[in-house]
Amino acid sequence: MRRRAFTGWHMTGILVSFFLVVIAVNLTMARFAISTFGGTVVDNSYVASQNFNRWLATADHQRKAGWAATIKLERSRRVAIQLSHPVTAKGPVTLHAVASHVLGRADPVALSFHLTAQGLWQSQIPLPQGRWDVKLEAKQADSTARFQQVLG
Repeated sequence: MRRRAFTGWHMTGILVSFFLVVIAVNLTMARFAISTFGGTVVDNSYVASQNFNRWLATADHQRKAGWAATIKLERSRRVAIQLSHPVTAKGPVTLHAVASHVLGRADPVALSFHLTAQGLWQSQIPLPQGRWDVKLEAKQADSTARFQQVLG
């Protein structure tokens, strides 16, 4: 059996094939990255880092004041909130919430709530399919608490 000699044409074919595979993989990955990434978490990470300790202090103060919330998505796709609030605060609790699509593919949804017989706050409209970042602000008299939860 006679072996063929390895020539420059063979090496050229190997190199061209290798780089075609690399280019095809890079183009495929770039297409996936562009089609699935909907934006940034923060616009400026340096500015966000400057506020980080203040955010931690605010969260600690909120927890010590007695605010706590459990935010869940029910089967009906309505947002349900179990809220505990400071005993010292007087007056009604008001809730303001906005649900933003995690990838930015849908417009934000403003949520309004009603209090159920079980003591849960339930959104009046269901959320569409997908993952939603719910930002909640609860107020009672001069006490305010903010919560955030990704649902879906």
